[in-house]
Amino acid sequence: MPMYPSRRVMVGSGLAAMTAMATTSAAAAERSGPARALARAVAAYSALGRHFGTNDGSGLVREQVPAAADDRPYSYEWPYSQVHIAALDLTAVDATYESELAERAKAQEHFWHAAGGTTKLPGYDSYPVAPHGSGGDMFYDDNEWVGLAKVQRHLQTGDAAALARAKEIFALVRSGWDTDTSHAAPGGVFWTQADWSQDRNTVSNMPGAQLALRLHQITGEADYLDWARRFYDWTNTHLQSPGGLYWDHLDLKGTVEKTFWSYNQGVPVGVNVLLYEVTRDRAYLRRAERIAEAAYAYYVTRGRLFTQPVYFNSIFFKNLLLLESATGKDKYHRAMSDYADQVWSTMRDPATGLVHFNAPGGTEAIQQAAFAQIYAVLAWPRAKWRTLY
Repeated sequence: MPMYPSRRVMVGSGLAAMTAMATTSAAAAERSGPARALARAVAAYSALGRHFGTNDGSGLVREQVPAAADDRPYSYEWPYSQVHIAALDLTAVDATYESELAERAKAQEHFWHAAGGTTKLPGYDSYPVAPHGSGGDMFYDDNEWVGLAKVQRHLQTGDAAALARAKEIFALVRSGWDTDTSHAAPGGVFWTQADWSQDRNTVSNMPGAQLALRLHQITGEADYLDWARRFYDWTNTHLQSPGGLYWDHLDLKGTVEKTFWSYNQGVPVGVNVLLYEVTRDRAYLRRAERIAEAAYAYYVTRGRLFTQPVYFNSIFFKNLLLLESATGKDKYHRAMSDYADQVWSTMRDPATGLVHFNAPGGTEAIQQAAFAQIYAVLAWPRAKWRTLY
């Protein structure tokens, strides 16, 4: 399967021009409370349903509107998972979305490949399996996002089925560990099982560590903590830059791709917070704070936040809120609110409710879903932030 653009290529040529976030006054901050955030989350999610629904009973969505000539009937798994997570985040603050979440979770299973991929363990394919599609390559990061969503659901409701699926996903992720000692920097979880890519990425390793830490917190099983440390140590050794931020990936020859994506900074923050919670070693919390501050300076202070896809920023900010659940601070929460409000005021079409990041004016399902996630989480009470990833 060819790599689809929304995985690694920055979309929207107009984003780079938007390099400064609006300064929010105390009065404006007062107006941007949970009720307004929830109303905007509902509006964004409703627009997602109106414009991206397939209306064929599958519960799946289209990739983008307007559709491109070569679009397939349904979106890929990574965009769909973010639609699913938007419903999950809304349900956490509005119980009337329970039935909607159930439908999204049911449709998520259209991607489940029970027979397994190259490692013979089941997981989510990158495209729906029969009867809705022919499946596709398995990506470890795609599966990790669903695993983390399942853990979030379990932490908030005690859902046993969600926990069971998270454990299955972790078994798949663990099977993606590079065991070939002839490779440069042996170890690390591969990005995908596809033979067209042999990269080991920050985004396939740090979310794996985060998922393992959550499973350790829930079950107490030491094996999860051991694997979390393995993923964490490998990524820190080979993909953390001298300035503290994380590069994208390493190939089998040892060449590092040094782009700084925002979600690759957020997840290590969250991993360090969870390591602090597990071990009570404050060195991890200090490390989380240092990475967060370096990322804030890079993206917010220096005006680069709008050079990042909104679906990377949603993950970035969620992890910063996880940090603030431990520190009691509010700096990153305010930055998240400022970002959401600027997107709302400058990139949303009031007539359709859709956000437009792409130069031609189109919208991807993953963009609309991430936007809904951001406002949904802004509506959460602080006590729920500790369940984020």
